[in-house]
Amino acid sequence: MNMKQWDRIRTGQGFIAALDQSGGSTPKALLQYGITEDSYSNEDQMYAMVHEMRTRIIKSPAFDSKNILGAILFENTMDRLIDGQYTADYLWEKKGIVPFLKIDKGLAEPEDGVQLMKPIPGLNDLLKRANERNIFGTKMRSVIKEANPSGIKKVVEQQFEVGKQILEAGLVPIIEPEVDIHSTDKTTSEKLLKEELSAQLSKLGKDVKVMLKLSIPTENNFYRELMDDPHVLRIVALSGGYTQAEANDKLAHNQGLIASFSRALSQGLSAGQSEEEFNALLSKSVEAIYAASIQ
Repeated sequence: MNMKQWDRIRTGQGFIAALDQSGGSTPKALLQYGITEDSYSNEDQMYAMVHEMRTRIIKSPAFDSKNILGAILFENTMDRLIDGQYTADYLWEKKGIVPFLKIDKGLAEPEDGVQLMKPIPGLNDLLKRANERNIFGTKMRSVIKEANPSGIKKVVEQQFEVGKQILEAGLVPIIEPEVDIHSTDKTTSEKLLKEELSAQLSKLGKDVKVMLKLSIPTENNFYRELMDDPHVLRIVALSGGYTQAEANDKLAHNQGLIASFSRALSQGLSAGQSEEEFNALLSKSVEAIYAASIQ
């Protein structure tokens, strides 16, 4: 465990950038960036283009450790190079930004008001490679669509079950049970989720620490007591489909909660922008998300 990275994530001022759109969401991420599906003819070309986009973001002077604590990568990005270095090494050595890896393989079909994670075949091999690539922690996402007690319990149990495998590999898991922001009973789902998270945290060994990635709660500061739990290294928030302005506004009302935004971070960035335009817009986004994260 890199203690400098540990301290940075535990006490640092700033937010975590999510650059981890994977197979299913990559075409959407490229389209948002101004690259249409007819610009590439196979998966390899698509991943090369998304790596160019991420490289442009990471190398931008706006993508700086003054505001950004960590960055979550997709597996394909972890295995690629930026200026001759593996992406995670470039992030930490050149930028002072802590690298994380998205490890889930997407969502199962909805059942009991939730979407569990699909099975993750070869997880131990992936975690071994993550260690070789100097990754600090991992991220995995499930989704809660309805306030169904048994569904929410299953989501949290699955997250912690996989989380224990990650901890055994010497990495820090980011547990992400997202509550759908369009859910009609979001507040009730959040109450049930908090109870289940508390129950699972209480079962962890004395020195075990995890991170949580949660939807910005309907009730401000709702996750305050989870932040104080000795097993929680940090709680980060996802943007969940809110615009950047909406997400920042909601986040700013939750003290101690920091951003881990994906779409809201890259909003407005385009392949056709000059370096000056691109860097200026990214800088504006980074500073706004940072300001909302340090309230």
